[in-house]
Amino acid sequence: MIPFSVLDLAPIIEGGSVRQALDSSRDLAQHAERLGFHRYWLAEHHNMPGIASAATSLVISHVAAGTRTIRVGSGGVMLPNHAPLVIAEQFGTLEALFPGRIDLGLGRAPGTDQLTARALRRGSMNSADGFPEDVRELRLYFRPANRTQPILAVPGAGSSVPIWLLGSSLFSAQLAAELGLRFAFASHFAPDYLEEALAIYRGNFQPSSELEKPYAMAAIGIFAADTDDEAAYLFTSLQQSFVNLRRGTPGLLPKPVKTMDGLWSPVERAGVEHAFKEAIVGAPEKIRKGIESFLKRTSVDELMVTAAIHDHRARVRSFELVAAVRDSLEK
Repeated sequence: MIPFSVLDLAPIIEGGSVRQALDSSRDLAQHAERLGFHRYWLAEHHNMPGIASAATSLVISHVAAGTRTIRVGSGGVMLPNHAPLVIAEQFGTLEALFPGRIDLGLGRAPGTDQLTARALRRGSMNSADGFPEDVRELRLYFRPANRTQPILAVPGAGSSVPIWLLGSSLFSAQLAAELGLRFAFASHFAPDYLEEALAIYRGNFQPSSELEKPYAMAAIGIFAADTDDEAAYLFTSLQQSFVNLRRGTPGLLPKPVKTMDGLWSPVERAGVEHAFKEAIVGAPEKIRKGIESFLKRTSVDELMVTAAIHDHRARVRSFELVAAVRDSLEK
């Protein structure tokens, strides 16, 4: 059976706090480690009241310090927001602190609105257009130092931090193939190009010193509970959050509701259902069938699971049920 991993946006819930969100992420990572999940990734977002992982490398350190064996990384760092040297130093430091456990997933989107992106970048030099060159520069900083190298990442030089390219379209799939890097697709919110991106990545992959053959992962939302009705109830938090985001009013992760009727328009409902069409919501049997179908259709090398659930105990329970389904598929 392929590895299962976790993607976390460190949700700040209605009635909660940033500290609670960060501690809940660390606690969930500890449960994920116990349950045999392979890696635990955190995502960079800015100017989002309901997401606590803006300072992604710091949150990675917080989670890694509370765990012992699970890989911890970024899903991802939005590289246009940063100088490649800074990221090399940050993740070189993380690798020194937690050797053999750090991943660096890179995205080319800003992870925010355009106004905030300009505040982050402070100029036109850092943009998505320069993403391929930024990735190449970052890779150079991780290579072993030599006497002719004018700029060193300290820490960073010689660090064996695996680099992933993340994408929700075809661009990063092609670039990951060209550079011989690992690839992860964001089908948990942008499913349209999933199968085409995987085909492009696999069909154009060029072996590199880091990777001999293509390695693809896809992320999907899985909301598991003891009954289908309970799972659907938990899922309404994310549905409400997505509607609020599309309205331009992002906020804290809402409490779940018994029905979404009256909370969204027909157009908004269609948008939510399309964005989350790969999500699997239900009791264990429905989860099992959904996972089997997704893996058969995509043949991914690894599955990344995400679930924005308001109640932390219910969120932990969801991942426990996913782990149990995974284990049953292995038999």
